[in-house]
Formats: sequence, C-alpha cells, structure tokens
Amino acid sequence: MSTGRAASHDFHLVGFQVGRETYGVPITSLHEIVRVPEITAVPDAPEFVEGVINLRGKIVSVIDLRKRLGEKKITATRRNRILVVEHNGRLCGLIVDSASEVLKIPASDVEASPKVLHESELHCVTGLGKYKGRLIVLLDVTRLLDLGVRVKKDPSTEGSAENRRAATAK
Repeated sequence: MSTGRAASHDFHLVGFQVGRETYGVPITSLHEIVRVPEITAVPDAPEFVEGVINLRGKIVSVIDLRKRLGEKKITATRRNRILVVEHNGRLCGLIVDSASEVLKIPASDVEASPKVLHESELHCVTGLGKYKGRLIVLLDVTRLLDLGVRVKKDPSTEGSAENRRAATAK
C-alpha cells in the first residue's frame, strides 16, 4: 500500500476520557468543545440526560456520557467538558471527564470491535485504535445518542415511564 493511500485512510478523532478509558469520535462529527455551563434540567428525561444549555442562542440537549457508558464514579471537576456534536441536524452535548487531543490513527492500527461487544444493547463501539502504546475505544455517535437504547438492563426501569409510574402506584 502506498504512503499516500494510507494517509487517506487515517482516522481523525477527538480523544477524550471517561473514567480511566480514552475514547474517540470522528472529528467530522464534532462541532466544538466547551466548558460545562449551567444546565437546565428537563422533566421526565432519561437518567443520563442532564438537561439543556443555551449555546449562543441555540438550545442544546446535554447527555452525561459518563452515565451513558455506565461509569460508577462520577465527579464534577474543572476539567469536565462538553463535546458538542451534530446528530440528525441538531446539536447535542456530551459531558466527558476531559477532552484530550486530536488523534490521527492509521487504519492499519485500528481493529474491529470484538464480537462480544456486538451483543450489548448499546453496541456503540466501532473499533479499537492503537495509539502511542494505549488503546482508544472508537465510538459511533449515532448509536450513543439513540435515547431509546439503555446500556444495561435494570428490571426496575423496564417498560415505559407510564408503566413504571403505574406499577409504583399499586
């Protein structure tokens, strides 16, 4: 394979941390990275939806990616950032522990996600990239933002919100 051709198949990603892991999303899906401002809560939103923010006159929904990915220890720090991504023509914010860098990973250093990850409900891992001696988990923004999909099944949250309210009222 020629060098010119290999360069055109590099993955250009925005790297960020959630917990101890480093993740990456395609830089083409990123609109901007901002500090975490005041977030307005929205009633009846899923647990991982923090609410909405006003980003220069645009209302942007904000998802806590730490909760979405099942992180156990969630602490707010000055390093937290919101990755503003475009999804279905709308902007959406993803709260992460920190945004690190722009990564350029050759296609030869990216492997498909293991089959066991395809069995999860979320199925948002598209591959694993090797970068400077560490693994970068590559994520599919569309699947991450599919609010109808939960990371882990919790019997107490099965069914619709209306069914849960009816069950607890009995």
